[in-house]
Amino acid sequence: MKILFVLENYYPHIGGVEVVFKSLAQGLAKHGHDVTVLTHRLKNTKSFEIINKVKVHRINCFHSRYWFTFLAIPKAISLGKKAEIIHTTTYNGAFPAFVAAKLLGKPSLITVHEVIGKNWKSFQGLTFIGAKLHRFLEKLVMMLRFNKFISVSYSTQKQVLKENIPKEKCSVVYNGVDYDFFNPKKYNGKGIRNNLNLKNNFICLFYGRPGVSKGLEYLIKAIPLINKKIKNFRLLAIISKDRAYIRRYNYILNLIKKMDIEKNIILKEPVPRNELPDYIKAADCVIVPSLTEGFGFAAAESIAMKKPVVASNTTSLPEIISGKYVLVKPASPEAIAVGVEMVCNKKYNVKPIKRFIWDDNIKGYIKIYKEILNND
Repeated sequence: MKILFVLENYYPHIGGVEVVFKSLAQGLAKHGHDVTVLTHRLKNTKSFEIINKVKVHRINCFHSRYWFTFLAIPKAISLGKKAEIIHTTTYNGAFPAFVAAKLLGKPSLITVHEVIGKNWKSFQGLTFIGAKLHRFLEKLVMMLRFNKFISVSYSTQKQVLKENIPKEKCSVVYNGVDYDFFNPKKYNGKGIRNNLNLKNNFICLFYGRPGVSKGLEYLIKAIPLINKKIKNFRLLAIISKDRAYIRRYNYILNLIKKMDIEKNIILKEPVPRNELPDYIKAADCVIVPSLTEGFGFAAAESIAMKKPVVASNTTSLPEIISGKYVLVKPASPEAIAVGVEMVCNKKYNVKPIKRFIWDDNIKGYIKIYKEILNND
């Protein structure tokens, strides 16, 4: 099959969604399929290169992924002529992919990571107008009638169905976790603890983008409460200062200063992905305080590393969670503090680890591609 991916971000941009499509694109190419990716061009990247048999085209978007929505249309049409199927994801790649597919008469599908819906208005850091605008744009994407809507969890599929998408157009394909990479036997967190002078501390780790849905501010507000119960507690937070999140980063920074808790927190910019397992290994607990999650990579990766996880009891997280864990009320500093104390006292829940295999992800998409092409 000849597959065109239209994605606002792709490798070397690092994030959960980028990991999904890098793994899928390269996995498809490994299975012998002809795979092309159209994405926006990051600074110091080539306009075209082949990475592990995947042809990657990058277009200039004034260093903003938002312009990709419009500037990608001509290139998507050009590349789409040779494709049998066009695959995109939420959000900024959806429109150019849909336009190219319709103009060329090609079947298309979209991977939906989450639909936030009415929850936009509950996010701190978003104005009333901002929440309305995000919801409006989300609804516009969901109005584009792709041949298939693929959700990354059953929780996300429930959200998709609420957008009046016919059930027969919906499927679930879980994301995957690289269990060879996230193998706790391969890593030793002592070096991290020594370098950060945290040998004898109880370390909780947060890592990811500081977006409005990630609930980081509630974790920050929980720190004084945790400190009352765990005197040697430290939060290690690996968060992005990317220009797309700089306002949120500064908001978090100001909140920390306002609460006078700098001594309890170590803030780090994102580390190279090959170093991430060492940081997870170094932690006593990983916290996922999200207000919504479409899948929950931080939870799944930390579980693979056999670390206890404190996660919000919301959207996909109860579906993904396993191993040693505590589920807590979302948007509640008090609940987060109780959850961390439970982990410290080893009073967490325990159940067999769920495994999300990349090969299952790839085979799931191949099956859907064939179904779409046979029905077209």
